[in-house]
Amino acid sequence: MSNHIQGLHHVTAISGGAQRNLDFYAKALGLRFVKKTVNFDDPGTYHLYYGDETGSAGTIMTFFPWENARAGRIGAGQVSLTQFAVPAGALPFWAERLPAMGATHTGDDTLFGEARSLWTDPDGLAFALVEMADDTRTPWPADGIPAGHAIRGFRGVTLALRDGEAERTILTEVFDYAVTGQEGRVTRLTTTHAGAAEIVDLHIDPEMPMGVEGGGSVHHVAFSVKDRAAQMAVRARMEAAGMRVTQQIDRDYFWAIYSRTPGGILFEVATEEPGFAADEPVESLGQALKLPTQHEPMRARIEAVLPKLSV
Repeated sequence: MSNHIQGLHHVTAISGGAQRNLDFYAKALGLRFVKKTVNFDDPGTYHLYYGDETGSAGTIMTFFPWENARAGRIGAGQVSLTQFAVPAGALPFWAERLPAMGATHTGDDTLFGEARSLWTDPDGLAFALVEMADDTRTPWPADGIPAGHAIRGFRGVTLALRDGEAERTILTEVFDYAVTGQEGRVTRLTTTHAGAAEIVDLHIDPEMPMGVEGGGSVHHVAFSVKDRAAQMAVRARMEAAGMRVTQQIDRDYFWAIYSRTPGGILFEVATEEPGFAADEPVESLGQALKLPTQHEPMRARIEAVLPKLSV
């Protein structure tokens, strides 16, 4: 069993209202709503998960939706851009679809030879749709989105930093990424241990304002490992490199460890086991409210304060 990081696992962000978030990610972007649960530390708030049919690692976008969340500011010390892979030729479809569904188009560009369309969601969270000719992942069959245009999962993430040397060292010497490109202020790192979601871009600007966490910002980025044994092997390497790392934490659908990088970004390493079908069939993922075991005795109270969601 490989003890390597297997690319990205998930990206977790902060949003405003839960229903608006659900409408955008499940309906506008066409991701599957794979889990409706609550924030472990704030059970009066949802934790919503979106991805492919089963919530495979490398496809999972998750949100803490706080109705009155203060707006954040994207800047240094944050994941500044979440990159989704779409098939080659798909960008015109999304350019026509998204403006009427709450997204704001912020530009188009080409980076490392890949055509990208840049957007913000209704809460101001920045994301990119990146054309990929060779992504063989199967998309979720969402209404109104042809399979030939649908999101496959993550292409990668962009980390915004004033000085990226420490993060580059962590990614190359601890997480087994390699520098594979440099374009302007962006350094691209790639892992060969993942078939997709294998990219981390470092956007370095010493004059960049520091980011402010809040609505429309990423809370943390999670990297994937196969199982808890692999996670402990990575944890040992992280500690040997001087990182302060949490113990393994049971998140019901994966085990997690966390460490904040010198640049201020919260890294998580999450297992692919047991997966999102651990407590409900694949066919009905996302339909029922699932609570962590410690919060189950409070179900009636929690359900009374959570807003109703219409899928």
